[in-house]
Amino acid sequence: MRSQVIVVGAGASGLTAAIFAARQGACVTLLEHKPKPGKKLLSTGNGKCNITNLMTPKGAYRGGNPDFIKTVLDQFSTEQTLEFFRELGMVLTNRNGYVYPYSGQAVTVLESLLFELGHLGVKTVTDCEVESIKKDLTVQTTKGSYRADGVILAAGSMAAPKTGSDGSGYQLAKSMGHRIIKPLPALVQLRCKEPWYSQAAGVRTEACVSLYIDGKQVAKDQGELQFTDYGISGIPVFQISRFAAKGLDAGAKVRAEIDLFSAMDRDCMERFLFDRKQQFSYRSAKEFLHGVIHEKLGNILLKEAGIVKMNKSKEIPTENIKRLVDAMKGLQTVVTETNSFLQCQVCSGGIDTREVDPHTMESKRIPGLYLAGEILDVDGICGGYNLQWAWASGKSAGIHAGRRKI
Repeated sequence: MRSQVIVVGAGASGLTAAIFAARQGACVTLLEHKPKPGKKLLSTGNGKCNITNLMTPKGAYRGGNPDFIKTVLDQFSTEQTLEFFRELGMVLTNRNGYVYPYSGQAVTVLESLLFELGHLGVKTVTDCEVESIKKDLTVQTTKGSYRADGVILAAGSMAAPKTGSDGSGYQLAKSMGHRIIKPLPALVQLRCKEPWYSQAAGVRTEACVSLYIDGKQVAKDQGELQFTDYGISGIPVFQISRFAAKGLDAGAKVRAEIDLFSAMDRDCMERFLFDRKQQFSYRSAKEFLHGVIHEKLGNILLKEAGIVKMNKSKEIPTENIKRLVDAMKGLQTVVTETNSFLQCQVCSGGIDTREVDPHTMESKRIPGLYLAGEILDVDGICGGYNLQWAWASGKSAGIHAGRRKI
């Protein structure tokens, strides 16, 4: 007699879990509360789906239990991930260490997973809300009751709720006795205090962004920074945002420091500006940074340095040049909040991983319940890391739920 496995959530981890459970010979039913499976997957990587990566820098994964994360990821390496998708018929391409479908379309990834589910005979039920999961693994839904030998909860986090991650999975886990570490937005834009953001809106520039919590540097990242009318965005901001969210939630003072010329140290920048003052002494002070940086940013920097009221560049005092260096190498901004769950890509927080077996993804509280994906207290940086977590945790949960003896 085949074991019955119910998978709750048809996102990246749930689809993967369903495939691997079915490959163990289990009869698998996949429940999804949206009209179609995989909606969030279609939006990843700006619709191109960065499925994984060939390098794992320090700090690529965050969560309360680093050893747990490592154990899970070690069971499904990047190379195994690549082989899995090749087996599904996908041609992949490496873009500077980041792996995408050669088609450049996230729908290719989703359809490849769905084709395999169909081949394996997995039943998918959409527009199906899960109301409760009992300790005897009875799953009550708006479309009836299911009795399972194994349940895989892969219902996502609270990030981008329009795609299906509405936080309902946390309530199901909590009702079964699991501790939920407060979910907060991660990989998200930061809102800032300064009034000059309305002048800088739309500007993109290379920068290094450092984050300080109560005066202590906790994170920094380099890349293309985007100024908005409310604050800062772009990859380097996303990478540090989860620390800002936690600091703000704790009531700490949070600020960012923006180095707009990270390739040049302070002494070098100072010499550059003094030489520029001499070379373009005839220019107006307002034109001092023309050709150096975007005009909108230049005007803000000059104002921060107190230079805008001067007539000629040659009149700029040494003190103001030094203040300009301070602004160009460490533009200060107070972070007041993050954007909401509506805009974030993933969440920090989730099910406490101390309550989950990292070798099987089985709950330590409820035998036969398995957890996978974003619902757990694990979040990664941009670059395919969150999807690698989804594939790895989904595979492990699927294999062990599918092999569970009746």
